[in-house]
Amino acid sequence: MRLLLIAARADHQLLVKKHVEIEWPDANFVEHRLGEDGAFDAQFAAAGFDAVIIVSVPPTAGADALVADFLAKPEFAPVVLLLLQDAPTPEPDAVPGVQRLYGRKIDRERLIRAIVSASREHKRSISMLRAQPDFEQRYRFGSVMIRGHRCIRQVGSGGMCTIYLAESERAGTLVVLKVFNQVPDVSERIVGFDRFLQEYEIVAGLKHENIVRIYDLGIADDHAYIAMEHFPSGDLRHRMKAPLAPETALKFLEQIASALEAIHSVGVLHRDLKPANVMLRADDSLCLIDFGLAKANETETSLTGTREIFGTPYYMSPEQGHAELIDARSDLYSLGVMFYEMLTGHKPYTGATAMEVIYKHKRAELPEIAPELAGYRTMLARLLAKSPADRYQSAHELLEAIAAFKTPA
Repeated sequence: MRLLLIAARADHQLLVKKHVEIEWPDANFVEHRLGEDGAFDAQFAAAGFDAVIIVSVPPTAGADALVADFLAKPEFAPVVLLLLQDAPTPEPDAVPGVQRLYGRKIDRERLIRAIVSASREHKRSISMLRAQPDFEQRYRFGSVMIRGHRCIRQVGSGGMCTIYLAESERAGTLVVLKVFNQVPDVSERIVGFDRFLQEYEIVAGLKHENIVRIYDLGIADDHAYIAMEHFPSGDLRHRMKAPLAPETALKFLEQIASALEAIHSVGVLHRDLKPANVMLRADDSLCLIDFGLAKANETETSLTGTREIFGTPYYMSPEQGHAELIDARSDLYSLGVMFYEMLTGHKPYTGATAMEVIYKHKRAELPEIAPELAGYRTMLARLLAKSPADRYQSAHELLEAIAAFKTPA
């Protein structure tokens, strides 16, 4: 039994789960906290659930509006609306697709019957949809058929992947689906394909609040795909169109450093740290994404064969820009460039060509910052030191410096 559980309070969610798990110990829940997790995307259809349970307490206007929005979508899973109040007299007219259960306490038997009824209703509805000639097209991503993921629209493309917004029936949420463009050939080692698979292997093993969630990886029609967290709030690049408040910049620096500490702890470098690869969640927390250039230290030579330059020149460390060996301190330099830009509203080094920017990272003095930002000069100087030996030696050391900076002397 797969259920979407929506409530404003955590204790209500826990209570419903306990009642349901008595009947179905292996029930699978996706929980949504009203007021905390943000609004549901307009494209979300909840087709992969057996039922949607909404817990509501007076006043119920918010729940009624949510139910009305859900019912406007033909394939949306049926709703069981738990109204923790006495039943009104007279009760509202019955609405197809919704079962209202009144009572100040949850009646487990009624709840289970309602879920069973909703599940049966949803299965009948999906069966009717599957009989339609174009039903299979919902799972088509270009020429690739990926069942269990409903295609919403293409949102981007690159040399390696085509990127889609999709609804994952397994995850019960909208996801970003990257579909690998090349069909892997076992007779030829495709470096891009190796990097694509490594992106999953690196990230999927790290459960960290500031690192993107990976929901699925698979092969369909001989094409690899990866389903990851969707960020409707956009990326840090858009947030940085104007200078951030210093307190906000420091908070963001701390979150990214924490993510780097996690990936560096397993021997992995990001190598392409930039604002476009840092996403915003609805709660204004940051999340590190796009490990397409990330590589475990021990596989450096086997993947590239030679020392190649990867990354974005504006955010490259001096050693990365000159194709020298790099380590975790290179990512910290890139983070320093971002921190400088968050504070000042502009990049420390610009130029007419990529090589000019790379040269400045290696040779140019760090531009001065405004007097009101003087307190951050030492931290910036350490992060943006030309020599790795003069920088913070680890993300952990940077986090300690941030903690000390935030603590008044």
